[in-house]
Amino acid sequence: MDRRYVILKDNSPISQPMDKKEAIDKVKEYSKEGKSVYIVSEEEGKRIRENGVFNTPEWE
Repeated sequence: MDRRYVILKDNSPISQPMDKKEAIDKVKEYSKEGKSVYIVSEEEGKRIRENGVFNTPEWE
């Protein structure tokens, strides 16, 4: 089974599941527009939908 991914954007609903290449291409597109975007697994997307909590990664 191929892994599926979803995209999280500022103030937008979680995207529909897609393959890895499509997710990466969309993130690059949104990034060029200056939007904060994250790719997570489809399973993680389901968890986020259920409890509404996304722990934004912090880079040092």
